[in-house]
Amino acid sequence: MNKPRTEQSALALADSDPGGGMFQTFRKHFADHLAERTTRRSRLVSKDGHCNIELGHVDGKNRLAFLSDIWTTFLDMRWRYKMTIFNVVFLGSWFIFAVFYYVIAYVHGDLLEFDPPQNHTPCVLNVFGVTSAFLFSIETQMTIGYGYRCITPECGIAVFIVVVQTIVGTFINAFICGIMVAKLARPIKRTKTISFSKTAVISNLEGKLCLFIRVANLRKSLLINNYVYGKLLKTTVTPEGETIVLDQVNIDFVVDAGKENMFFICPLTLFHVIDSSSPFFDMSMDTLAQQEFELVVFLDGIMESTSTCCQVRTSYLPKEIQWGYRFAPIASKSKQGKYSVDFANFNKTIAVPTPHCAFCFLDEKGHREEPKKGYDNAAFQHSTETPMDDTKM
Repeated sequence: MNKPRTEQSALALADSDPGGGMFQTFRKHFADHLAERTTRRSRLVSKDGHCNIELGHVDGKNRLAFLSDIWTTFLDMRWRYKMTIFNVVFLGSWFIFAVFYYVIAYVHGDLLEFDPPQNHTPCVLNVFGVTSAFLFSIETQMTIGYGYRCITPECGIAVFIVVVQTIVGTFINAFICGIMVAKLARPIKRTKTISFSKTAVISNLEGKLCLFIRVANLRKSLLINNYVYGKLLKTTVTPEGETIVLDQVNIDFVVDAGKENMFFICPLTLFHVIDSSSPFFDMSMDTLAQQEFELVVFLDGIMESTSTCCQVRTSYLPKEIQWGYRFAPIASKSKQGKYSVDFANFNKTIAVPTPHCAFCFLDEKGHREEPKKGYDNAAFQHSTETPMDDTKM
């Protein structure tokens, strides 16, 4: 079949001009980037587990609740905002107490502009202006103690300000250090080393049609008391006419040993049996891509090293579910008896013969397993006598 002249001209131009081919490649990458960005916005839970939801028209009183729970607010805050606030708090506290020391020195006549006499005892030694007061404030709050500037018992108010700054500085340091340690030790960081397969597959398993996903632990430290489950999010309309945008349907996932207390030392393949109670039962290979749903998979566990709970999440859209495929083998054992895992095959899938739909699978299985109907008569005896000919007299 001959191609249109415009397409032929474009191909000839791309072949003759290397820049044209480069432009086509750039345009393809740009289109793929836009498609991926659109997909990322359309899903509720991203592949790395972040929830994509916007809270609008929140009451002002509810916003004040974030300040009452200031610890959680700081933990959830991004690092750049957190560090900015910490720097502002430190600089602000140093400057505020520096103003107090400057005012005390000004009132007591300790500044150089007052030309104090030789026998004059200042409230704070070697504080002659704003800069020296700021340096003394830093040395006091951070307990640097250079020894050049120090408080004297001449002014009681100055001693009181030093005590107050020491207490305030202790609270600030304790809060900021606690936030930093808690932020670094959050269980969410452990989830970065738990990886789900990029796609899910549907194929047969021991006479059952199942949906499979694969999950791997990239660390040698284990997750204990694991529990895996799923939620199918879709828009449904009730018989009363009410539209539920995020209707949640439970999806049970199991492994060979059950869905609890998994031995998570190597990558595991989780599966969901597609039976008459499964929401995937009415779907087929042709209609799966036209469906509008999001399969969210959760893995809860306890970290062996810290005994803290963590949850790993991921999601799958209809186009990320491959019907008629299975995962490639990933674990092997060498001749020396050593077990190894090849992560090059972690997301690799292989096409296998699979029924077109779950109903077809059950119908074919029913016909194959249906026994022949009949009854045995124990008193029946087979006769070998030759029948008589009625024509003989």
